Amino acid sequence: MSLFTLAELEAAVPLVRAVVPETPQHAWPLLAKRTGTEVWVKHENHTPTGAFKVRGGVVYVGALKQRQPGVTGVVTATRGNHGQSIALAASKAGLGSTIFIPHGNSREKNAAMRAFGAELVIVGADFDECRQHAASYATERGLHFVPSFHADLVRGVATYALELFRAVPNLDTVYVPIGMGSGICGLISTRDLLGLSTKIVGVVAERAPAVALSFEQRTLVPTNSAATFADGMACREPVAEPIEIICRGADRVVRVSEDEIADAMRAYYEDTHNLTEGAGAAALAALMQERDRMAGKRVALVLSGGNIDREMYAEVLAGRTPKV
Repeated sequence: MSLFTLAELEAAVPLVRAVVPETPQHAWPLLAKRTGTEVWVKHENHTPTGAFKVRGGVVYVGALKQRQPGVTGVVTATRGNHGQSIALAASKAGLGSTIFIPHGNSREKNAAMRAFGAELVIVGADFDECRQHAASYATERGLHFVPSFHADLVRGVATYALELFRAVPNLDTVYVPIGMGSGICGLISTRDLLGLSTKIVGVVAERAPAVALSFEQRTLVPTNSAATFADGMACREPVAEPIEIICRGADRVVRVSEDEIADAMRAYYEDTHNLTEGAGAAALAALMQERDRMAGKRVALVLSGGNIDREMYAEVLAGRTPKV
C-alpha cells in the first residue's frame, strides 16, 4: 500500500514550488568517465536549505496547519537538514520551532537552523538519544512533535523523485542515501506510482549499518552506535514503516566506508565542482564501488545535500578522512 496517491503527490508540487524551485539533474561527463556509466545527478544540494528535506518540511507543516489550525509551535530532533526544513517551514507558517540536537553537532548546521528561526536545545550523545528528549519535551509542553518519518514528509520529498523520473526517462538504477528513510521511500513510492521498473539502491555508511542489517534480516536491527562523519546517515535505531517499504521496494542496500565517502566527495568536487556533505556523496561512493556491475547502464545519483562544516570539508579536500 502506498503512502499517498499520484494525485496527492501532484498536489504537493505547488506547495513545494512556492519555496523550492525545481532542482536540476545534470549528466556530468567526467563522472561518466569515472564510473563507466551514463550518470545523472539530482542536485538536491541546490535547495534553499542546501538539502532535499526542505520539501518534506513544507508539506508536513502545511498539512499540520490544516489538521490543527490552533497549533502554535513544533518540536523535532535532527542532525541538521531535517531541522532546517522544519525551522524554515514553521517560520513561513507563523509557528515557533524548537529543535533538539545532540552534543557535537555541526556548528554551521546549527547556525543555519537558528537563522531560519529555530530555538536549539543541545542534549544527548547522538541523534537517537536526542530524539527521545525532544518527544518528551513536546508532550510536557503541549507542542506538536514532528517525527523523522511521516507520510507527509515523504510526500514532500517525493517531489524530487517526480522531477527526476519525468526529466530523465528509462533509468536503470537510482542510488540514494538512507538516514531515517524519507528519501528512499519517496523514490520507491514515486517509481511505483508511475509504473516504472527502475531499481532503487539504498546506501548506508559501514559504521551506521542499522538499515542495511534490517533490510538483510527483514526485521528491525538496532545498533549500539552510528559513528560516521556522514551525519545524515547516522541512524542506529531504524523505524518500522520505512524499513517495511525499503524491504518491499529496494533492490539492495550498499554499505560504503568512511574512506569511500570521502573519495566520492572529492570526486564530486573534481568532476562537477559541487560541494557535498558526507551523506550527499554516498550515492556516488556506492556507484564507484559497483562500477563493474553497473558498466554501461543509465544511472541517477541523489546528491541529497551539501551542508558540511568548512573545517571538515577542507580536511576531505586535503585527502584525509574525517574522524568521529
